[in-house]
Amino acid sequence: MFEKFLNLSRFNKRLVSVCADVFMLFFALWAAFSLRLDQQFWLPNQGQLIVSGLTVVFTIAVFVRLGLYRAVVRYLSDRAFITVISGVAISAITLILLGYWLEVQIPRSVPIIYGALAFIFVSGTRMSVRMLVHRPKHRNKQFVAIVGAGETGLQLANALEQGTEYHPSAFITFRKANHKALINGIPVYDISHIERAIKEHRIKRLLLALDADSGIDRKRLLKRLEPLSIPVQTVPTMSELVAGQARINDIRDLELEDLLGRDPVQPDNAQVAASLYGKAVMVTGAGGSIGSELCRQIILHRPTRLVLFEQSEFSLYSIERELQALNRIEGLGVEIHPLLGSVTHRRRCEIALRSFGVETVYHAAAYKHVPLVEHNIIEGVQNNVFGTFNVAEAAIAAGVKRFVLISTDKAVRPTNVMGASKRMAELVLQGLARRQSGTIFSMVRFGNVLGSSGSVVPLFRDQIRDGGPVTVTHPDIIRYFMTIPEASQLVLQAGSMGQGGEVFVLDMGEPVKIADLARKMIHLMGLMEKTDERPDGDIEIVFSGLRPGEKLFEELLIGDDPQGTAHPRIMMAREVSMAWDEVEQTLNRLMRASHEFDCQEVVETLKKAPTGFAPNGGVEDLVWCNGNELLVNEAKNADKVRRLPSA
Repeated sequence: MFEKFLNLSRFNKRLVSVCADVFMLFFALWAAFSLRLDQQFWLPNQGQLIVSGLTVVFTIAVFVRLGLYRAVVRYLSDRAFITVISGVAISAITLILLGYWLEVQIPRSVPIIYGALAFIFVSGTRMSVRMLVHRPKHRNKQFVAIVGAGETGLQLANALEQGTEYHPSAFITFRKANHKALINGIPVYDISHIERAIKEHRIKRLLLALDADSGIDRKRLLKRLEPLSIPVQTVPTMSELVAGQARINDIRDLELEDLLGRDPVQPDNAQVAASLYGKAVMVTGAGGSIGSELCRQIILHRPTRLVLFEQSEFSLYSIERELQALNRIEGLGVEIHPLLGSVTHRRRCEIALRSFGVETVYHAAAYKHVPLVEHNIIEGVQNNVFGTFNVAEAAIAAGVKRFVLISTDKAVRPTNVMGASKRMAELVLQGLARRQSGTIFSMVRFGNVLGSSGSVVPLFRDQIRDGGPVTVTHPDIIRYFMTIPEASQLVLQAGSMGQGGEVFVLDMGEPVKIADLARKMIHLMGLMEKTDERPDGDIEIVFSGLRPGEKLFEELLIGDDPQGTAHPRIMMAREVSMAWDEVEQTLNRLMRASHEFDCQEVVETLKKAPTGFAPNGGVEDLVWCNGNELLVNEAKNADKVRRLPSA
């Protein structure tokens, strides 16, 4: 019967609603007279019947005028109840006026009793229908608790009620005074009673919905939630909601920034804006993790033009399309120029810089994956060392004012070719900074970037979802982490602060133990670690051993005497540099060894330079390890050996 009603056409449903309201209004009038006159079987006289009929007809007309019958019952809002109240109030006044005009005896308390009963009956029928419609859906939903009883939590609860996946069964608050309160009919529990709330309401998932100004220590909160072994997820940030990038009910897994609980570095926006506004800027590696975020932040500072230099066609297409949309929506008026090209081609770089009058270069193009570079040594050196050298020389020739290199913590006392090549790139720029003064060179060094390609968090999450095991290279390995926006802000800040040859590093807080991070993610996804002591656990952590060139501890400084800057969270490293003639000799040796495909000589050259390179194994290049002597001899017997062009 009820299903048939739900399947009726919209017109027929409205007709049923009108008929139901007519019956309820007549019943409310009869009940009001019966209660007032204390007559169980009261019957109206002719005048009272006419007044009642006219009152009901007029009330239905008022309801139609107020739009009550346009409201979909299953999605009834507070506004509909206000409409009922307004209509009932007008109906009660109409009853009084009709009784006066038609000279029909109506006791003074009857309109009041009638108004109250009419509201109860009219709104009650709608509430009953809404409850019947939603009851089956609630049974099929997963019961969740919302951690945070503020504005964000309330918005999330309302959104989930309209959805089909989750049913909010409890709020978790951080104010003891709100314990046992009700919000929209949902019980509120203090955080100290969270275990009881989970048990009583059969909670299967916790959703974090913390207000931006709540002041809650997320790191301590997650530490409190971790032992519950129940999935913990979060909602988009307020900035994402305001920007229209997400909806309040877009539930997502916890990211590492949620687990770190560290306040992000805040840039000096005035200083950054002054260095970018109205300038021509080029970003190399514009389609990469760091390069693309740099572009997103740079364009908001309204440079005259933004040149995107990238060798991957798809990556360039993706970031160019995104920036063009942002440029159009925000009305920024920035010229965006996507250029395909490799930083190993110096003439291409120089022509690009000259053609667009580039004043500032952010050099993010690099090979950064340690094992891959370890297995492809020549390409790693060509891209990271000579790519940096080519773009830097092109920048000098084109009259670029500022040049910022994105470096890495792996450049500090490196144990792998990737880190050594990045440290060599730093030495190249330091040498160029001493050789000339027209272009200001500076470097920014930071740790692992969250969300970049190869980031450990999505890898662990996929392994956990696949049932494990989670692979960690070593029980004691630790790393520094930062978010992509944070890293990009630091790069822009350093670009505006550099005076020539500086290496900037960030105070990144405490390093993270990767094994502990894996355990935390397992627990916060509602699972248990499988160990010898707990063989019935869900996910096992397997230690696979250090990869080629990998080390246990990363550092950000070579020296122990960092110098402060105007920014409280940014330091400047005091490190060894090389005179330009020494840099040039080293580059010549690297070029010769690369041309001869002598990977051993490349490694030795990097070790002889003041890079601090101390490999923890032999040469791991895949081609070199499969017939290296033949390749080297063929290269040495070639007619010409390419030399590094003189500066």
